[in-house]
Amino acid sequence: MKVLALSGGVGGARLVDGLAAVVPADELTVVVNTGDDFVHWGLTICPDLDTVMYTLAGLAHPTQGWGVAGETFGALAMVERYGGPAWFRLGDRDLGTHLMRAAGLAAGRTLTAVTAELAGALGVGPRLLPMTDVARPTMLDTHDGTLSFQDWLVGRRGAPVVTRVWWPGPARPTDAVLAAIDAADLIVVGPSNPYVSIDPILGLDGVRAALARRPVVAVSPIVAGRAVKGPLAGMIESLARRAPSPAAIAAHYGDLLDGLVIELGDDAPAGLATLATATVMGDRGDRARLAAEVLAFGHDLPRRRR
Repeated sequence: MKVLALSGGVGGARLVDGLAAVVPADELTVVVNTGDDFVHWGLTICPDLDTVMYTLAGLAHPTQGWGVAGETFGALAMVERYGGPAWFRLGDRDLGTHLMRAAGLAAGRTLTAVTAELAGALGVGPRLLPMTDVARPTMLDTHDGTLSFQDWLVGRRGAPVVTRVWWPGPARPTDAVLAAIDAADLIVVGPSNPYVSIDPILGLDGVRAALARRPVVAVSPIVAGRAVKGPLAGMIESLARRAPSPAAIAAHYGDLLDGLVIELGDDAPAGLATLATATVMGDRGDRARLAAEVLAFGHDLPRRRR
Protein backbone atom coordinates (compact mmCIF):
# COMPACT_ATOMS: atom_id res chain seq x y z
CA MET A 1 0.00 0.00 0.00
CA LYS A 2 1.47 3.33 -1.09
CA VAL A 3 1.01 5.86 1.71
CA LEU A 4 1.21 9.61 1.48
CA ALA A 5 1.38 11.59 4.72
CA LEU A 6 0.66 15.28 5.17
CA SER A 7 2.79 16.67 7.95
CA GLY A 8 3.86 19.75 9.81
CA GLY A 9 5.10 20.24 13.34
CA VAL A 10 6.21 17.79 15.99
CA GLY A 11 3.10 15.57 16.17
CA GLY A 12 3.05 15.07 12.43
CA ALA A 13 6.76 14.25 12.38
CA ARG A 14 6.35 11.64 15.11
CA LEU A 15 3.53 9.90 13.27
CA VAL A 16 5.62 9.94 10.09
CA ASP A 17 8.41 8.29 12.06
CA GLY A 18 5.94 5.59 13.07
CA LEU A 19 4.81 5.15 9.47
CA ALA A 20 8.43 4.77 8.40
CA ALA A 21 8.76 1.88 10.87
CA VAL A 22 5.90 -0.09 9.31
CA VAL A 23 5.83 1.01 5.65
CA PRO A 24 8.66 0.22 3.20
CA ALA A 25 10.63 3.37 2.42
CA ASP A 26 9.78 3.27 -1.28
CA GLU A 27 6.06 3.19 -0.47
CA LEU A 28 6.00 6.19 1.88
CA THR A 29 5.99 9.83 0.74
CA VAL A 30 5.65 12.80 3.05
CA VAL A 31 4.36 16.17 1.86
CA VAL A 32 5.53 18.78 4.34
CA ASN A 33 4.22 22.25 5.12
CA THR A 34 6.49 25.12 4.08
CA GLY A 35 4.24 27.95 5.27
CA ASP A 36 6.51 28.22 8.33
CA ASP A 37 9.59 28.91 6.18
CA PHE A 38 11.30 32.27 6.53
CA VAL A 39 14.63 34.00 5.97
CA HIS A 40 16.82 34.46 9.06
CA TRP A 41 20.49 35.46 9.18
CA GLY A 42 20.24 35.53 5.37
CA LEU A 43 19.35 31.82 5.26
CA THR A 44 16.16 30.05 4.24
CA ILE A 45 14.88 28.25 7.35
CA CYS A 46 12.40 25.39 6.83
CA PRO A 47 11.31 24.37 10.36
CA ASP A 48 8.75 21.70 9.46
CA LEU A 49 10.88 20.09 6.76
CA ASP A 50 13.81 19.94 9.16
CA THR A 51 11.71 18.57 12.02
CA VAL A 52 10.47 15.71 9.83
CA MET A 53 13.94 15.10 8.41
CA TYR A 54 15.70 15.11 11.80
CA THR A 55 13.01 12.87 13.31
CA LEU A 56 13.32 10.28 10.54
CA ALA A 57 17.11 10.43 10.80
CA GLY A 58 16.97 9.80 14.56
CA LEU A 59 18.55 13.18 15.28
CA ALA A 60 15.61 15.14 16.71
CA HIS A 61 15.65 16.40 20.27
CA PRO A 62 13.65 13.75 22.17
CA THR A 63 11.54 16.11 24.30
CA GLN A 64 11.27 19.49 22.63
CA GLY A 65 10.68 17.86 19.24
CA TRP A 66 12.42 20.50 17.14
CA GLY A 67 16.15 20.91 16.59
CA VAL A 68 18.94 18.39 17.00
CA ALA A 69 19.65 16.34 20.12
CA GLY A 70 22.80 17.33 21.96
CA GLU A 71 22.92 20.66 20.14
CA THR A 72 25.39 23.44 20.96
CA PHE A 73 24.82 27.15 20.41
CA GLY A 74 28.23 28.73 19.87
CA ALA A 75 27.19 30.53 16.68
CA LEU A 76 24.08 31.90 18.38
CA ALA A 77 26.17 33.22 21.27
CA MET A 78 28.47 35.00 18.80
CA VAL A 79 25.50 36.55 16.99
CA GLU A 80 24.25 37.82 20.36
CA ARG A 81 27.67 39.42 21.04
CA TYR A 82 27.36 41.26 17.73
CA GLY A 83 23.92 42.46 18.74
CA GLY A 84 22.20 40.38 16.07
CA PRO A 85 18.75 38.76 16.29
CA ALA A 86 18.77 35.79 18.65
CA TRP A 87 15.03 35.25 19.20
CA PHE A 88 15.01 32.21 16.90
CA ARG A 89 17.46 29.74 18.40
CA LEU A 90 19.54 28.15 15.65
CA GLY A 91 21.94 25.51 16.94
CA ASP A 92 25.35 24.84 15.45
CA ARG A 93 24.57 21.55 13.70
CA ASP A 94 21.18 22.86 12.63
CA LEU A 95 22.97 25.85 11.15
CA GLY A 96 24.97 23.46 8.98
CA THR A 97 21.70 22.26 7.43
CA HIS A 98 20.63 25.82 6.66
CA LEU A 99 24.00 26.69 5.16
CA MET A 100 23.88 23.70 2.81
CA ARG A 101 20.28 24.49 1.86
CA ALA A 102 21.25 28.09 1.10
CA ALA A 103 24.13 26.93 -1.07
CA GLY A 104 21.87 24.58 -3.02
CA LEU A 105 19.21 27.21 -3.57
CA ALA A 106 21.83 29.78 -4.59
CA ALA A 107 23.12 27.30 -7.17
CA GLY A 108 19.68 27.25 -8.77
CA ARG A 109 18.35 23.95 -7.43
CA THR A 110 14.76 23.75 -6.28
CA LEU A 111 13.77 23.29 -2.66
CA THR A 112 12.48 19.83 -3.64
CA ALA A 113 15.88 18.85 -5.05
CA VAL A 114 17.81 20.31 -2.13
CA THR A 115 15.54 18.57 0.38
CA ALA A 116 16.16 15.23 -1.34
CA GLU A 117 19.93 15.81 -1.14
CA LEU A 118 19.88 16.73 2.53
CA ALA A 119 17.56 13.87 3.51
CA GLY A 120 19.61 11.38 1.51
CA ALA A 121 22.82 12.50 3.23
CA LEU A 122 21.18 11.80 6.60
CA GLY A 123 20.03 8.34 5.54
CA VAL A 124 16.31 9.19 5.42
CA GLY A 125 14.49 6.51 3.41
CA PRO A 126 10.99 7.89 2.74
CA ARG A 127 10.62 10.60 0.14
CA LEU A 128 10.24 14.10 1.61
CA LEU A 129 8.49 16.68 -0.56
CA PRO A 130 8.08 20.34 0.31
CA MET A 131 4.52 21.33 -0.56
CA THR A 132 5.76 23.92 -3.06
CA ASP A 133 9.03 25.29 -4.39
CA VAL A 134 7.91 28.91 -4.12
CA ALA A 135 7.62 31.07 -1.01
CA ARG A 136 4.11 31.06 0.46
CA PRO A 137 4.35 32.29 4.05
CA THR A 138 1.56 31.77 6.54
CA MET A 139 0.26 35.07 7.91
CA LEU A 140 -1.95 35.60 10.93
CA ASP A 141 -4.28 38.45 11.76
CA THR A 142 -4.22 38.87 15.54
CA HIS A 143 -5.24 41.32 18.25
CA ASP A 144 -1.69 42.69 17.89
CA GLY A 145 -2.01 43.18 14.13
CA THR A 146 -0.90 41.03 11.19
CA LEU A 147 2.09 38.83 12.03
CA SER A 148 4.23 36.32 10.19
CA PHE A 149 3.96 32.81 11.59
CA GLN A 150 7.38 32.71 13.26
CA ASP A 151 6.96 36.17 14.73
CA TRP A 152 3.67 35.01 16.26
CA LEU A 153 4.71 31.54 17.43
CA VAL A 154 8.32 32.02 18.47
CA GLY A 155 8.81 35.75 18.79
CA ARG A 156 5.57 36.28 20.76
CA ARG A 157 5.14 32.70 22.02
CA GLY A 158 1.77 32.31 20.30
CA ALA A 159 0.15 34.68 22.79
CA PRO A 160 -1.76 37.12 20.52
CA VAL A 161 -5.29 35.86 19.81
CA VAL A 162 -5.61 34.78 16.18
CA THR A 163 -8.61 35.99 14.18
CA ARG A 164 -7.60 34.87 10.69
CA VAL A 165 -4.98 32.69 8.99
CA TRP A 166 -4.15 33.52 5.38
CA TRP A 167 -1.57 33.31 2.61
CA PRO A 168 -0.53 36.03 0.16
CA GLY A 169 -1.86 34.98 -3.24
CA PRO A 170 -2.40 31.65 -4.95
CA ALA A 171 0.39 29.11 -5.35
CA ARG A 172 0.81 25.77 -7.02
CA PRO A 173 2.12 22.59 -5.46
CA THR A 174 5.02 20.95 -7.22
CA ASP A 175 4.31 18.40 -9.93
CA ALA A 176 5.94 15.85 -7.63
CA VAL A 177 3.34 16.52 -4.93
CA LEU A 178 0.40 16.08 -7.31
CA ALA A 179 1.93 12.92 -8.77
CA ALA A 180 2.50 11.47 -5.30
CA ILE A 181 -1.13 12.12 -4.35
CA ASP A 182 -2.35 10.43 -7.53
CA ALA A 183 -0.13 7.41 -6.85
CA ALA A 184 -1.16 6.97 -3.21
CA ASP A 185 -3.48 4.24 -1.96
CA LEU A 186 -4.07 6.06 1.34
CA ILE A 187 -3.61 9.62 2.57
CA VAL A 188 -2.74 10.07 6.26
CA VAL A 189 -3.12 13.52 7.81
CA GLY A 190 -0.90 13.73 10.87
CA PRO A 191 -1.91 15.11 14.29
CA SER A 192 -0.69 18.53 13.22
CA ASN A 193 -2.31 21.92 13.68
CA PRO A 194 -4.95 22.05 10.92
CA TYR A 195 -4.80 25.83 10.55
CA VAL A 196 -1.07 26.40 10.21
CA SER A 197 0.41 23.00 9.34
CA ILE A 198 -2.13 21.27 7.08
CA ASP A 199 -4.23 24.09 5.61
CA PRO A 200 -1.16 25.59 3.87
CA ILE A 201 -0.91 22.33 1.92
CA LEU A 202 -4.64 21.97 1.30
CA GLY A 203 -4.87 25.56 0.07
CA LEU A 204 -2.48 25.06 -2.83
CA ASP A 205 -4.11 25.02 -6.26
CA GLY A 206 -5.47 21.57 -7.08
CA VAL A 207 -4.40 19.78 -3.90
CA ARG A 208 -7.78 19.40 -2.25
CA ALA A 209 -9.35 18.22 -5.52
CA ALA A 210 -6.58 15.64 -5.94
CA LEU A 211 -7.00 14.41 -2.36
CA ALA A 212 -10.76 14.07 -2.90
CA ARG A 213 -10.01 11.14 -5.23
CA ARG A 214 -8.20 9.24 -2.50
CA PRO A 215 -9.19 7.77 0.90
CA VAL A 216 -8.09 10.15 3.63
CA VAL A 217 -7.63 9.40 7.34
CA ALA A 218 -6.61 12.01 9.92
CA VAL A 219 -5.32 11.66 13.47
CA SER A 220 -6.87 14.17 15.85
CA PRO A 221 -4.38 16.52 17.53
CA ILE A 222 -6.92 17.22 20.30
CA VAL A 223 -6.90 14.94 23.35
CA ALA A 224 -9.32 15.44 26.25
CA GLY A 225 -10.13 18.96 25.07
CA ARG A 226 -6.51 20.07 24.82
CA ALA A 227 -3.85 20.19 22.14
CA VAL A 228 -1.12 17.61 22.62
CA LYS A 229 1.42 20.34 21.79
CA GLY A 230 1.22 23.96 20.72
CA PRO A 231 -1.48 26.65 20.55
CA LEU A 232 -4.17 24.74 18.61
CA ALA A 233 -6.82 24.70 21.36
CA GLY A 234 -6.88 28.48 21.58
CA MET A 235 -6.96 28.79 17.81
CA ILE A 236 -10.03 26.55 17.57
CA GLU A 237 -11.77 28.74 20.15
CA SER A 238 -10.92 32.01 18.39
CA LEU A 239 -11.27 30.87 14.77
CA ALA A 240 -14.06 28.25 14.89
CA ARG A 241 -15.74 29.66 18.01
CA ARG A 242 -16.25 26.22 19.50
CA ALA A 243 -14.63 24.03 22.13
CA PRO A 244 -11.54 22.05 21.10
CA SER A 245 -12.58 18.46 20.33
CA PRO A 246 -12.29 15.75 17.68
CA ALA A 247 -15.62 17.01 16.37
CA ALA A 248 -14.04 20.42 15.77
CA ILE A 249 -11.23 18.77 13.84
CA ALA A 250 -13.69 16.75 11.76
CA ALA A 251 -15.77 19.85 11.03
CA HIS A 252 -12.68 21.77 9.95
CA TYR A 253 -11.61 19.16 7.39
CA GLY A 254 -15.19 18.51 6.30
CA ASP A 255 -15.81 16.09 3.45
CA LEU A 256 -12.09 15.64 2.86
CA LEU A 257 -12.03 12.90 5.53
CA ASP A 258 -13.10 9.28 5.25
CA GLY A 259 -12.10 8.55 8.84
CA LEU A 260 -10.71 10.07 12.02
CA VAL A 261 -8.51 8.52 14.69
CA ILE A 262 -9.23 9.89 18.17
CA GLU A 263 -8.01 9.38 21.73
CA LEU A 264 -9.68 6.73 23.88
CA GLY A 265 -12.42 8.38 25.93
CA ASP A 266 -12.96 11.32 23.59
CA ASP A 267 -16.38 11.71 21.98
CA ALA A 268 -16.54 10.55 18.38
CA PRO A 269 -17.86 13.06 15.84
CA ALA A 270 -21.20 12.12 14.34
CA GLY A 271 -21.39 10.81 10.81
CA LEU A 272 -17.73 9.90 10.37
CA ALA A 273 -15.96 6.56 10.72
CA THR A 274 -13.84 6.74 13.86
CA LEU A 275 -11.10 4.67 15.50
CA ALA A 276 -10.53 5.27 19.22
CA THR A 277 -7.06 4.34 20.46
CA ALA A 278 -4.08 5.74 22.38
CA THR A 279 -2.88 8.60 20.19
CA VAL A 280 -0.26 10.24 22.43
CA MET A 281 3.14 9.04 21.22
CA GLY A 282 5.59 8.72 24.07
CA ASP A 283 8.36 6.82 22.28
CA ARG A 284 9.16 5.23 18.92
CA GLY A 285 7.29 2.08 19.92
CA ASP A 286 4.16 4.18 20.43
CA ARG A 287 4.67 5.80 17.04
CA ALA A 288 4.94 2.48 15.21
CA ARG A 289 1.96 1.00 17.04
CA LEU A 290 -0.23 4.01 16.26
CA ALA A 291 0.91 4.08 12.64
CA ALA A 292 0.03 0.41 12.19
CA GLU A 293 -3.42 1.00 13.67
CA VAL A 294 -3.99 4.02 11.42
CA LEU A 295 -3.04 2.02 8.34
CA ALA A 296 -5.28 -0.91 9.26
CA PHE A 297 -8.16 1.48 9.93
CA GLY A 298 -7.62 3.25 6.61
CA HIS A 299 -7.34 -0.01 4.70
CA ASP A 300 -10.65 -1.27 6.08
CA LEU A 301 -12.65 1.91 5.48
CA PRO A 302 -15.33 1.69 2.80
CA ARG A 303 -14.26 3.73 -0.19
CA ARG A 304 -16.41 6.67 -1.09
CA ARG A 305 -17.73 7.05 -4.63
CA ARG A 306 -16.35 10.24 -6.07
